[in-house]
Amino acid sequence: MDLLRFITAGSVDDGKSTLIGRLLYDSKSVFQDQLDAIERAGQVNGEINLALLTDGLKAEREQGITIDIAYKYFSTPKRKFIIADAPGHVQYTRNMVTGASNSNLAIILIDARKGVIEQTYRHSYIASLLRIPYIVVCVNKMDLVDFSENRFEEIKKEYTEFAKDLGLKSIEFIPISALRGDNVVDSSKDMPWWKGNTLLGYLEEIEIHSDEEQHQPRFPVQYVIRPQTNEHHDYRGYAGQIRSGAFKKGDSIVVLPSGLKSTIKSIDTYAGSVDEAYAPMSVTILLEDDIDVSRGDMIVPSGKEPNTTQDLEADICWMDAKALLPGNKYLLRQTTGMVKSSVREISFRVETQTHEKKSADQLALNEIGRIKIRTAKPIAYDSYGSNRGTGSFVLVDEGTNNTVGAGMLI
Repeated sequence: MDLLRFITAGSVDDGKSTLIGRLLYDSKSVFQDQLDAIERAGQVNGEINLALLTDGLKAEREQGITIDIAYKYFSTPKRKFIIADAPGHVQYTRNMVTGASNSNLAIILIDARKGVIEQTYRHSYIASLLRIPYIVVCVNKMDLVDFSENRFEEIKKEYTEFAKDLGLKSIEFIPISALRGDNVVDSSKDMPWWKGNTLLGYLEEIEIHSDEEQHQPRFPVQYVIRPQTNEHHDYRGYAGQIRSGAFKKGDSIVVLPSGLKSTIKSIDTYAGSVDEAYAPMSVTILLEDDIDVSRGDMIVPSGKEPNTTQDLEADICWMDAKALLPGNKYLLRQTTGMVKSSVREISFRVETQTHEKKSADQLALNEIGRIKIRTAKPIAYDSYGSNRGTGSFVLVDEGTNNTVGAGMLI
């Protein structure tokens, strides 16, 4: 079975945790002891409080909100799933960016009573910024608007109007009631006008094409293997995980950023040698020539090289209480490499609810903007829009070793 990673996003009290709990409960993915525990914790409007399946922190249960990303795993006979439950508050924007960075799909919840609000704009913008290809807009709490088809259509029209400038690949709308289970796993008897799929039915059937399969071959070197034993006296292999594409024995390659060229001699795996390897396999590549290759270098096919430069431009979500200022120095970690860097300029800050670009002399916690960076040595990369694996990076504070920013290269 293939794997679908998705994130749920929405404003506070839109029902994200309840929706995930409902998916787990109705798909029979909850252990009996978990069920007994939440039943003892109380009910909401006569229904089991399924939000407790994901809201694990004490503060989350006390306040009825999601604070940190919660990951849940479940499967059906058709597919395996990893769910990231993202916080709704503005101050937890960085948490949503973290959870969405590896997602194939985003579920954006809208309260049927409130319609499209500021957080809807913010989360949709972040989804577009992170190039999440599929969006499912779940209009929740339909039971509180008498299952009105007109209300559903009003929200659908409003969301479609503002989202047309975001460049989202696919948008699907589903009316649901997470608390009652309408159109989540089973079709709703109270919405006979809805002829579309249930949420789980849609998640099971949508075809997700992995970015890893579509992009040019990229192999960041993680480790140089030299056993120096009698059996493997001259063995020199370059180990790592293929980020995208496929490599074959005999391929002509270039090592970046040095530009040295060679040919793939063999490809080793834990199970033995193979003639071809593809993403996301972890392999060891051996070359015909003894050339200088080390951790952080990237092996790519000749004629299909990515960009290589010291001057970078990127969109970034700032994750540190200490503001980002021009001139600040950080360690830039991209694929398996790490290099010293300095921020040359803040081009603009984005108002995520309006998409307006404003001039800024700094970026504060949870703000998103565009910056220009210079690195101490050239790095090889693709734009984030063409390859999420090689176009993403994080900035690390040298003093605290904290990750302070998550970026997407232009």
